[in-house]
Amino acid sequence: MTRRLWHFHGGLRLEGHKAMSMHEPITDAPLPQRVVLPLSQHIGAPAEPEVEVGQRVLKGQRIARATEYVSAPVHATTSGTVVAVGERTVPHPSGLPAPCIVIEADGKDEWIERQPVRDYESLDPSALRNVIREAGIVGLGGAGFPSFIKLNPGPDKVVDLLILNGAECEPYITCDAMLMQEHPRRIIDGLLVMRHALQAKHCIIAIEDNKKVAHTVLVNALQEHEAEFIEVVQIPTIYPTGGEKQLIKILTGREVPSHGLPIDIGMVVHNVATAAAVNDAIHEGTPLIERIVTVTGEAVDRPRNLNVRIGTPFSTLLKSAEWREDDTDEVLMGGPMMGFAVPDLDVPVVKTTNCLLARPRNQPHRQPAMPCIRCGQCATVCPALLLPQQLYWYAHARNFDRVQDYHLFDCIECGCCAYVCPSHIPLVQFYRFAKTEIWAQERQKEKADRARRRHEWHLERLERKKREEEERRRRKKEMLRKSRAAGDRGKQAEIEAALARVKAKKAAQQAPRNTDNLTEAQKQAIAAVEARRQRLQQGDDGES
Repeated sequence: MTRRLWHFHGGLRLEGHKAMSMHEPITDAPLPQRVVLPLSQHIGAPAEPEVEVGQRVLKGQRIARATEYVSAPVHATTSGTVVAVGERTVPHPSGLPAPCIVIEADGKDEWIERQPVRDYESLDPSALRNVIREAGIVGLGGAGFPSFIKLNPGPDKVVDLLILNGAECEPYITCDAMLMQEHPRRIIDGLLVMRHALQAKHCIIAIEDNKKVAHTVLVNALQEHEAEFIEVVQIPTIYPTGGEKQLIKILTGREVPSHGLPIDIGMVVHNVATAAAVNDAIHEGTPLIERIVTVTGEAVDRPRNLNVRIGTPFSTLLKSAEWREDDTDEVLMGGPMMGFAVPDLDVPVVKTTNCLLARPRNQPHRQPAMPCIRCGQCATVCPALLLPQQLYWYAHARNFDRVQDYHLFDCIECGCCAYVCPSHIPLVQFYRFAKTEIWAQERQKEKADRARRRHEWHLERLERKKREEEERRRRKKEMLRKSRAAGDRGKQAEIEAALARVKAKKAAQQAPRNTDNLTEAQKQAIAAVEARRQRLQQGDDGES
């Protein structure tokens, strides 16, 4: 049964230029004498180094760990000695340096002890995702988003459809097509692992209809698995069918909401090369240390696909393709639509490097940008149903609030608008500029908010400390008052007790003697004594 297909808005039919790099099988690139491994080869926080200068490392050894959730570790791509940990130039549109680990290869290419997963189906999906995370796998289609995150739908999400993206719609790039032709089992086995992690109900491998060989090979390989829940679907060759939202639209007719994700409608999309990397991590215990890179363009005599160690200099790959340096106008990382020029050809291959495109000097020169004539062609071809002209105006005016009102962040930067613009305005550059500025403002705002919260917490701590100190002094004064009062009461009691004792003693002295039970003779004797005392006293008084 043939699956019904839909269409997305806009798009372009472009000359593919793909056959030129598909005459040879995939070949291993030369092992470089030195590899440069950036700590940020993915979306998210950079990895943190775990090695020091002078330390010997083995191939596949983790040399930088992920310290935050949205991050990915980095592994040594060959054995050797760490000779530097610091900033180096990396392949990025900004051309700015970034932290890297540099390894001097020892030529032994000695592996660490690998630990494949023997029975992944017995693992809990969470444990399986942790293995994939530790392998440093990110999206190899170009975005570089950590794959384990996309394999975690969350407790309240159900994945109805897992899509493997084999469209590879941009001209010149053929690394995915060659991977599908030569290694279909790796892709299918990786897809099965992903399905288990996501508990997906159904799977589709989507291939553009200009990749006949890849489609046939995958269909034949799939028959060996007898997996009825996996389907290989050919889709029209229209740029950019490889866009995540556009691919979902073609296959299902459904649209991912603005600012939303495919999981919001029960779908997850991964690249076929990512699936192969997942297979290698699970079944072989191999982290992501190499990938297939297309080296092509009219300025190379031997366009081909190479299996490349991450960290290999661009110049090494270009020389392997018999690059004509004197005849080169520029070298792009990526294709002609979404790639960017690389000023330094000693920058290293990173996880998201899928193509090196050497463009000749005799290509038509770019026309200078002219004023917008409001023709509307950009809106006609925009696959995201945006208004590129309005985005351009507000980005140009640095009105970043208004540019977001026109859904700037739904732009996939495919370049269709700039391709058809008769005024040759580099529209995508303005959109990238606006996104970068907005992200910078948000980071600055977040930084200011953190500083404000820290200041408020500091003031609160001071106020709390002041209150605690006042309370301590109050309690101390109260205790002292009570102590004094208790002391005063004690002294008064002692005085009163002493007076009572004196009074009692005096009373005892003044008390009449006991004259009870005396005989008559005793009484007379006492009376005589008393009478004599009185006479003596009277006599004394008289003499005085």
